[in-house]
Amino acid sequence: MSYKKWLYQNQEFKTLEDFPPDTFGFVYKITNICDGRFYVGRKVLYNNVSKILTKKEIAEWDKPGRVPKKRKITKESDWQDYWGSNKQIKQDLKDLGEDCFTREILTLCKSKKQLSYYEVYWQMNLNVLAIDSYNDNIQGIHTTTIFKEDFTERIYNKKAPIKGLIYAWDIQGLF
Repeated sequence: MSYKKWLYQNQEFKTLEDFPPDTFGFVYKITNICDGRFYVGRKVLYNNVSKILTKKEIAEWDKPGRVPKKRKITKESDWQDYWGSNKQIKQDLKDLGEDCFTREILTLCKSKKQLSYYEVYWQMNLNVLAIDSYNDNIQGIHTTTIFKEDFTERIYNKKAPIKGLIYAWDIQGLF
């Protein structure tokens, strides 16, 4: 179990009670303080899990209709121990240790839709594809190092865009 805490506006979040009651999840930034690289992602506070009913629960079923085989339960996620889904950051955690990393909550979200929006919002604002960060995708669209270099060159030299791609400045109206 990890003892490194999540920080949100200089306040440590250790338990679910530290979050506002209507919080669905949060967008976070994990920073490698040794080399400055970071990872922006999202995490939900609760997971819905299907649990197989026991023989006793099936025998006690008194509602009309067919007896179900499973029921859905909601349980707390592993947010306290979570260090992101990126393989490279996980490897660096093993090699360098947790002391070389900070975990920061960027935004608290009330719904899944808001969580998706703010994850992309922060990834675009922090320009994760154009700089050397742990993020290699936005919303599951993977990039490569060659693409990152080409993307950065096109931004700073204002070359013609790659056909079919949506650029951050098209979305945010920056250029």
